[in-house]
Amino acid sequence: MQETTPKKKKKGFVIKALAALLLVIVVLSMKIKDITVTGNKRYTDEQMVAFLFPDNMSRNTGFCYLRDRFGEHEQIPFVEDYRLEFQGINKLEIIVYEKSVVGYVSYMSSYMYFDKDGIIVESTNQEIPGIPRITGLKFGHIALYQKLPVESEQIFQEILNLTQILSIFEMKVDKIQYSSNGDAALYMGDIKVILGGNENLNGKIAELNDMLPQLADLKGTLYLDTYDETRSGSMYSFKPMQQ
Repeated sequence: MQETTPKKKKKGFVIKALAALLLVIVVLSMKIKDITVTGNKRYTDEQMVAFLFPDNMSRNTGFCYLRDRFGEHEQIPFVEDYRLEFQGINKLEIIVYEKSVVGYVSYMSSYMYFDKDGIIVESTNQEIPGIPRITGLKFGHIALYQKLPVESEQIFQEILNLTQILSIFEMKVDKIQYSSNGDAALYMGDIKVILGGNENLNGKIAELNDMLPQLADLKGTLYLDTYDETRSGSMYSFKPMQQ
């Protein structure tokens, strides 16, 4: 049997070292360049990419794969979770699963955002555009990831119904106010809209949507609590704001 000489051993070691170095160089040179984002409404594509890829190293394909496979996902406000789909060495899709947020309440200098079941999902000191403020609810101590402690949990279904209808009409409101008996009022700029009870909300919001062009430059209170779906061409009172 032919023995391996020290010279051959050294040569073999050098070859292996060079191969390992070449592999490291190849791995480090693999960069994610093409990123698409789906499922996101709260954040722009650019914001999501900035959350997950804040520096050059985070875009390395190998590092990104290992971090996603074995590490913890980034905690992003209003995002339940996300999934990374590798579509090649340089191409990646971020699939975002957002938290279902229907409104927020003000509590101890913070804004507490809750989902359709009344669970507090986020606490922040900033108001997020597009999410209405809910007032008139009576509650005690609030804790993150716990249900908002209100007198009647039925109110959450009513809030969900109303916000879904507003979404259908792509109607933005600043605030939704509830009275002690559950009647609702909307605040839209300088207009207050009295909706009354939770019945016939689709019809009430449809009427409001038709009237918005006429309300554009007005200040005051519109009363839609007298809406009756059995009567067509109903007249609604509008009380101008006192100057």
